[in-house]
Amino acid sequence: MPKQYKGTGVAVITPFKKDGSIDIPALENIIQHLIEGGVNYLVALGTTGESVTLSKKEMLQVIETFIKVNANRVPLVVGAGGNNTSKVIQFINETESLNIDAWLSVAPYYNKPSQEGIYRHYVAIANATEKDIILYNVPPRTSSNIEAGTVLRLANDFENIIGIKEASGDLSQCASIIQDADEDFFVISGDDALALPLLSLGGDGLISVIGNAFPIEVSDMIQLGLDNDVQSASIIYYQLLPFIELIFREGNPTGIKALMSVQEKIQNEIRLPLVKAS
Repeated sequence: MPKQYKGTGVAVITPFKKDGSIDIPALENIIQHLIEGGVNYLVALGTTGESVTLSKKEMLQVIETFIKVNANRVPLVVGAGGNNTSKVIQFINETESLNIDAWLSVAPYYNKPSQEGIYRHYVAIANATEKDIILYNVPPRTSSNIEAGTVLRLANDFENIIGIKEASGDLSQCASIIQDADEDFFVISGDDALALPLLSLGGDGLISVIGNAFPIEVSDMIQLGLDNDVQSASIIYYQLLPFIELIFREGNPTGIKALMSVQEKIQNEIRLPLVKAS
């Protein structure tokens, strides 16, 4: 039975100790807290997890921690993206045997490939794995937009490309995908502030950053939105909105780590080139 990615996923932070090493006990507590908070799935090694600053050994350490603590309770999605297609495939090949349910693969950044280049990048990845793949479109970070036509082409050509995390901020582009994709293709908001508007267009949920700090509230909000109880969902949304605006003011995960340190869930440690929130 295929895994479901409808509802709330959380792009989980990677907590560090003051000496810069990964704080495994804190990570274990966060994973447990998120599952108990009702999230539908977990996302490890995303941008929020500072994956680009982790060594390969550290990435494996993070994945193994998720697998151990999660214990198959919710689907586990792991970030596997980049602007070197062969390097992405190498990482997937090295971790394919682990108990991971899906890959979240960001559009190739910096290189600025054409739509055909983006398509072929994902073709190579899709052919390299039997696991599900969720595309990740975030042009403000990558300078590369996966256009609706390219998304639909990939969705139609590959059974294991099962959804997209959409953080372009372009709701009309999202609507085009929702309108023309098969019903079982997940269109997931990658932007906390735009999650409810996307649900109103027929979207399937949210991969959240603020959910690290408030998993119960975010999970409740998204479920209410999916149940078309917009009024109740909006009450939670407006309670969360000031926090959402603050945590992204000086970059991600700078803000969410500052908030979670105030909650005494982690030490407020972040790796360069990011710095602590002011």
